[in-house]
Amino acid sequence: MNKTDTKAVVLDIADLEVEFHTPTGPVHAVRGVNIQVKAGETVGIVGESGSGKSQTMMAAMGLLASNGQTSGRVTFEDRNILGLPIHKLNEVRGRKITMIFQEPMTSLDPLYTIARQLAEPMVVHGALSWKAAKAKALKLLELVNIPDPERKIRSYPYELSGGQRQRVMIAMALANDPDVLIADEPTTALDVTTQAEILELLADLQKRLGMAVIFITHDLGIVRKIADRVYVMKDGEVVETGATGTIFDRPEHPYTRMLLDAEPTGSKAPVVSSEPILLEAQKIRVEFALDSGFLAAPFVLKAVDDVSFSLRRGQTLGIVGESGSGKSTLGRAILNLLPAYGRVVFQGDVISGKSRSAMRDLRRNMQLVFQDPFGSLSPRLTVGQIISEGLLVHEPSLSAKDRDARACQALEEVSLTPAMRNRYPHEFSGGQRQRIAIARAMVLKPDLVVLDEPTSALDRTVQKQIVDLLRDLQTAHGLTYLFISHDLAVVRAIADTVMVMQRGKVIEAGLTEDIFETPQMDYTRELIGAALMGQQNLDAG
Repeated sequence: MNKTDTKAVVLDIADLEVEFHTPTGPVHAVRGVNIQVKAGETVGIVGESGSGKSQTMMAAMGLLASNGQTSGRVTFEDRNILGLPIHKLNEVRGRKITMIFQEPMTSLDPLYTIARQLAEPMVVHGALSWKAAKAKALKLLELVNIPDPERKIRSYPYELSGGQRQRVMIAMALANDPDVLIADEPTTALDVTTQAEILELLADLQKRLGMAVIFITHDLGIVRKIADRVYVMKDGEVVETGATGTIFDRPEHPYTRMLLDAEPTGSKAPVVSSEPILLEAQKIRVEFALDSGFLAAPFVLKAVDDVSFSLRRGQTLGIVGESGSGKSTLGRAILNLLPAYGRVVFQGDVISGKSRSAMRDLRRNMQLVFQDPFGSLSPRLTVGQIISEGLLVHEPSLSAKDRDARACQALEEVSLTPAMRNRYPHEFSGGQRQRIAIARAMVLKPDLVVLDEPTSALDRTVQKQIVDLLRDLQTAHGLTYLFISHDLAVVRAIADTVMVMQRGKVIEAGLTEDIFETPQMDYTRELIGAALMGQQNLDAG
């Protein structure tokens, strides 16, 4: 018998229904879901993007968008918290039940330091003084392995990498020692080595505090490793549930078997040397002057340190490394989106140092897909308006009808239906929002696309679709990709060359198969080993 079988149920979700009212009619996101969570256990909720797994827990926490409507029961401490007034609900959430969100940049206030944002819930819910709360905040940053915590605690969210921001969110959720921790894709933005550290941290804290953990994820390898029980969701319903070992060893539902079999596959042949060089970067360096405190000299952080490479037309260069290694900063420097030293040549034109107005005509041919789609999609525009926005700027002669047709085509290319163009970003799952962001970039048919973690929020089945889509678009239009990712399985499937970064420097580069089969550096071997460990957890089923 599982040791959690005799423990009390701390959270009981019964007959939960979630419906969104949209201009094209109601969307039934969750259909009669029943989930029980016992004290001290870890429950995994898995399913594809749009399956309803995140919306289930958002509804339980009273965090649905204004057009969302719920029914059913969510029982915590012998009372139904579904539909409680905000002041009553706040007595529970943030203190008894906390949540780590999938997209940290939208959850952190850009106007406040990390210290202020970590301390506030401890002051509001934990009755600590500001001084005591800030002292505990520093310890929390140390717990979640934030490098140089004394400096980072004085930083603002934009000064941290995506992985560091996610770790801040984890620290914030743990601040008041909750009874139930809801983790919505908490390791999505993290590299494989940091994923392992965070999972170990959560396991240690769970054991110490006796808290229950609800782990929402598309990463079945993680679920296999940490969960006691699993709920599999599809189209807003639970289609299978059971002990983790049973689900992985003897899945009964065809959908569960399909999820277990999903993995990006294939490889990309290197481009021939006769292909022209599209992009050349020479000795790129990006530095940030950080505040070191009163009367102290600013600390200069070398985020990118003397990086050079060239990219031929049709090539895909995968850039890998841990969070904070400088890979995303390098991508933005290449696109002249932040000040940098060095020289960037695009299509024979030196673009480094060009003004914003001088770059305007080039932007059509140089597109960026951001890591955090919700932060880059305007909440005030429909999906159709978001996708066609670039056409207004770069193809002003197109009629409204033609722009709408192009938006519909772009949605279909990323496996979304044209009818979705009338909906708003908040009505979609994280994975669907990422596909919208990709459609927005691809609608202009650029020559170079910088893809910053484009599949990080996606489940494996959709990752395969996106990898296939990117391959097809590359073949059809001769596209060149700079593919930034911590997911080595995806990088191996899509990139023909790989560059490994650590602390702002390139420590190893070469053909993809050479890097994966015969890595030369210890750091590269550690990254590949951590990725293989996650896959072995999945293959063990």
